[in-house]
Amino acid sequence: MSGLVAAGVLTAAGPAAADTAPQSQGGATATMGGLKTYGTAVVHDDGGDYQVSAGLFEMFVDGGGMLQTYCVDLHNPTQRDAKYHETPWSGSSLGTNKGAGKIRWILQHSYPQVNDLAALAAKAGVTNLTEQDAAAGTQVAIWRYSDGARVDALDPQAEKLADYLDKSARDLPEPAASLTLDPPAVSGHPGGRLGPVTVRTNASAVTVTPPADAAASGVRIVGKDGRPVTSATNGSQIFFDVPEEAPGDPDHGSGDAAGSAEVTVQASTTVPVGRVLTSDSRSQTQILAGSSESTVAATASATWAGGGAIPALSAAKDCVKGGVDITAANRGDEAFAFELMGVEHSIAAGASQRVLIPLQEDQAYDFTIKGPHGFGQRFTGVLDCRTQGGAGGTATQTLSEPSPATVGGTAGGTAGGTDLADTGGTSTTPVIAAFGLSLLVLGATALSIVRKKKAPAQD
Repeated sequence: MSGLVAAGVLTAAGPAAADTAPQSQGGATATMGGLKTYGTAVVHDDGGDYQVSAGLFEMFVDGGGMLQTYCVDLHNPTQRDAKYHETPWSGSSLGTNKGAGKIRWILQHSYPQVNDLAALAAKAGVTNLTEQDAAAGTQVAIWRYSDGARVDALDPQAEKLADYLDKSARDLPEPAASLTLDPPAVSGHPGGRLGPVTVRTNASAVTVTPPADAAASGVRIVGKDGRPVTSATNGSQIFFDVPEEAPGDPDHGSGDAAGSAEVTVQASTTVPVGRVLTSDSRSQTQILAGSSESTVAATASATWAGGGAIPALSAAKDCVKGGVDITAANRGDEAFAFELMGVEHSIAAGASQRVLIPLQEDQAYDFTIKGPHGFGQRFTGVLDCRTQGGAGGTATQTLSEPSPATVGGTAGGTAGGTDLADTGGTSTTPVIAAFGLSLLVLGATALSIVRKKKAPAQD
């Protein structure tokens, strides 16, 4: 039997022993920008009342484009310039939130999706609704569902809008991802096609980029008919066509060659309203309220070998189950044996299995799964499944001032900058400097995970 070990290396930086698994399942990746359009809200909790800014954030998409988002994580700080990636609800606090569908309804029936403020005001029974009031009222209504918060808008117009949205909200289903590849990892023997990998997207078409070393390795990306593809559409199936003598691990002869390759697909599209954006640096979770035409991308990998176990590994955070779900497939001709969290697993040739790594809220993880032929896959991240004010959450971090340090303005106004889709822009809770992970190397053969305290520094 071919063996596999999980090496726990709980560090934020340093040389990787193996390829790092993509932290995103595909879609948009973006950087937190500045504060745009917002007002003030009053939060009521057991410690008393305090004021926070409430409204729209703006994010800048990698490769081009801008996103507007609201917060679904009231008590957690936002880190300046934090990196975010599109995430399914199951990988966020909305995965266990029965009100998630109502949040999506609010997004679709309020600002900025509804930018006719007169019409929105008429539905809410108010007059003279400003962009700031519309953004604040929408955010307040969202917080009531995302965090179960007792929160009101300070401005009476914004409060009436929040009440209207709160009472009118209906359940809607989770929106599909802007772009994913399914599955994100495949494996098999050289001398044939590995796959299929199915394209899932709301874009009209995606560009297919072959492996970087395709000319040297001879690996091609082809369709069902075996012909090379350079573009694809939703539902298209693509394959890795790996020649018999494809280069691989130099320690093995051509009869037992081992190697790997990646394909990237990219498109320009609008990201669906209601998609969640999360950050592995534990910055405040966001939900999409508006999108310009933006760049989205996804990557899939293939591994091959002439014999033995041939693993294909992928991972996804699962907030319903409370951990990281590892999918391990074995397309080799020997069983694939491994141990995780003290439990031994064995995947028969041609079979696949899901292995849940249970984690505590806010636990950082960094581990490498190693297999035959020099195979290694590294997975890193932080489990961030709860709002801090929710049941079982950690200590609440709140604002003590109505106008915390922000990017681009002060509470109650509109900061200067680029408007997004002619609607304005973004909002706030506290914006803080990024905090780093600094964790201890714990061992080379057992998966080790430690709880990480949040220690953000106020900007």
